[in-house]
Amino acid sequence: MTFTLAEKVANFCQQNRLLNRQDTLVIGVSGGPDSLGLLHLLRTLAPEFDLTLTVAHFNHQLRGASARADEAFVRDIATTWGLPFFVETQNITAAAAARRQSLEETARQVRYAFLWRVAEEVKANKIAVGHNADDQVETVLMHFLRGSGLAGLRGMLPSIDISSLRLHQADLPATPTQPAPRLIRPLLETPRADIETYCQIHHLSPRQDDSNRNTTFFRNRLRHELIPQLETYNPNIRQVLRRTANVVAAEVDFLNEYVDQAWQHVIKDITTDVQGDVDRVEINLARWLNFPLALKRATLRRAVQILRRSLRNIDFEHIDAAIAVVEKGHTGAQATLPRGLMLTISYDSLTIADRHADRRITAYPDHADIPRLLTGEILPLNLPGTTQLPHANWQLTANLLTIDQVDRQQVRQVEPWEAYLDADVVGKQPVLRPRQPGDTFCPLGLGGHRKKINEFMINAKIPAAQRDYLPLLVANGQILWVCGYRPDERACLQAKTRCVVHLKYARSEKT
Repeated sequence: MTFTLAEKVANFCQQNRLLNRQDTLVIGVSGGPDSLGLLHLLRTLAPEFDLTLTVAHFNHQLRGASARADEAFVRDIATTWGLPFFVETQNITAAAAARRQSLEETARQVRYAFLWRVAEEVKANKIAVGHNADDQVETVLMHFLRGSGLAGLRGMLPSIDISSLRLHQADLPATPTQPAPRLIRPLLETPRADIETYCQIHHLSPRQDDSNRNTTFFRNRLRHELIPQLETYNPNIRQVLRRTANVVAAEVDFLNEYVDQAWQHVIKDITTDVQGDVDRVEINLARWLNFPLALKRATLRRAVQILRRSLRNIDFEHIDAAIAVVEKGHTGAQATLPRGLMLTISYDSLTIADRHADRRITAYPDHADIPRLLTGEILPLNLPGTTQLPHANWQLTANLLTIDQVDRQQVRQVEPWEAYLDADVVGKQPVLRPRQPGDTFCPLGLGGHRKKINEFMINAKIPAAQRDYLPLLVANGQILWVCGYRPDERACLQAKTRCVVHLKYARSEKT
């Protein structure tokens, strides 16, 4: 039995639950064969499914008069067929330059966001686009060449939640409804040649986009150069790649259930900035190290995706290089991840954040609410008196006591953010500052042996993100106290001590 293309598309939609009765659809129509054929097919199926259709066209301003002619063509089609029409025009070249992205990626982001906004306006629950079987082949091959994981090798899915796309925040609807519209691809198993034949049979005259022949674009090089070459090795390469996408898609669905469980098991903390955007992901190191390689990769990829939502392709090179760094187990080591992200190892966690986060006080972990200073800052200590830390809700109170006023039991049970030091060693002009290159001191308990501050912090398991900001008490060029951790042995109370400096940090009311 021979089925018409309309029947094949209807069957595909039913098998993949793309259409339901009384759906309201926005159809992205460029004017080319795929989108025009899709619009005609959905208009044909509309009575069967009781569909409400709206046409949306985006003018990228990339082809001058031709782009304007495309817009006029689609407008005329919508008018002739009695369908509502929406259009938006934007200079994609300028937008790509501002975002420092490729033209292809920027065009994709703004086009999908436009369709989403139109769907919000007309209260549509579906957005239909004209991706076909050959587009699927090109997508799978493109992701393979870029080193994508399984999620990339499954290619495009017949239906997805449009909010799951990696779109630019500035383009999104101001107040999107929930649930978000579904993005559907009714032609995903229909070859391009069949669509072109369909257009000829129904006397449709689609617009031809000359940029589709421009091989400076990666996808076009695949279409016109690589795939024809691969067909000389295997004439069925297109079917092979489509079958691969279907097989991988099913396996990814199965594996994602395990990744979700692993993520809940390993995640320690996710923090956001003042705009509500995620700026930091922290993972439990010990649990992560016990994962098999596949889950290590999957959880790191998820962390990157959470932090860089607009990033579509995360290659194996970055992920595997990061895994190799972590498995060496050096506290403080770092690995570069895509789009300016950095993975940093501390003694019990992995932190993924902007690579410059550890240099900005705004990126200092909110959950680690401890005294801190800016890099390079020097803060004179009021002695006696109270010194307010300018970038934290903490203050340090310093009191001068005679040795007779000191309770030896209290000295032995001193709290971490408290110290009793010899006033003669402290002197009259102590300061607080963070660490500097080459800093050393003689930690209490090491018999007067000198140790580098950096080595001490690592051995004391001070989180890497905190080390540059931790206050040090310094007098006459000598570090007397790594605040919160250890005093210098030479500054501690001795038999000859007559006057004592009692130092204690406390939270302040400063905001």
